[in-house]
Amino acid sequence: MIEVVVSRLGMDPGTQTYVVVLQEKGGARLLPIWIGQAEAESIVVQMQSIKRERPMTHDLCKNMIIGLSATLRRVQITRVENNTYFGELHLERGGEIVQVDSRPSDAIAIAVRLDAPIFAAESLLMLPEEDEEEDSSESFSPPTPAERDASELSAEQLKRYLEHLRPEDFGKFNL
Repeated sequence: MIEVVVSRLGMDPGTQTYVVVLQEKGGARLLPIWIGQAEAESIVVQMQSIKRERPMTHDLCKNMIIGLSATLRRVQITRVENNTYFGELHLERGGEIVQVDSRPSDAIAIAVRLDAPIFAAESLLMLPEEDEEEDSSESFSPPTPAERDASELSAEQLKRYLEHLRPEDFGKFNL
C-alpha cells in the first residue's frame, strides 16, 4: 500500500461524473476515482473548511466514530473490479482493529474529516501522461469568504464551484 493524498477534484466531461484524484504522497503517480455528486460536495466542503448549519452524512460518520471511542487509523483503496473501486476503513477501538467495507468516496470524505491517512494499492497508481500537465492559468479558484454567505457555501455556489474545476488539469478519464 502506498500513501496518497487528495490532489484534485473535478468533473469528467466525457461521463459528466465527478472525479477525485489521489496522488502518491511525495510522488507523481495518480489514482483517479469517479464519484457521486454528494461525495464530491462532502469532500470539497471539508477541504475548503466550509461550515454547514447541520451535519452532513460524513460528519455523522465522524461523530459516530468519535462517540464510540474509536479512531480511524487509515483508509485503504484496495482494488478495482468491473470499474468499481473498493475501499476499507480501518478503525481501532480498545486495541482491536476492525476493517469496514466502504466505497472509496465515502472513505475519503470521512478520512479528510478525521485527518486519517489514505493508502492505495500500488497496482492502482499510474503516472500522468506528459501532455496532461497542469495549466494553472485557467484554474477556477474557490469562492472567497466574502462570496460565501457568513462562511457557508450555498448549494448553488458549491455546484458552480465543482462544475468549474478542470479535469483536464489532471488527466483524461474516459474509459
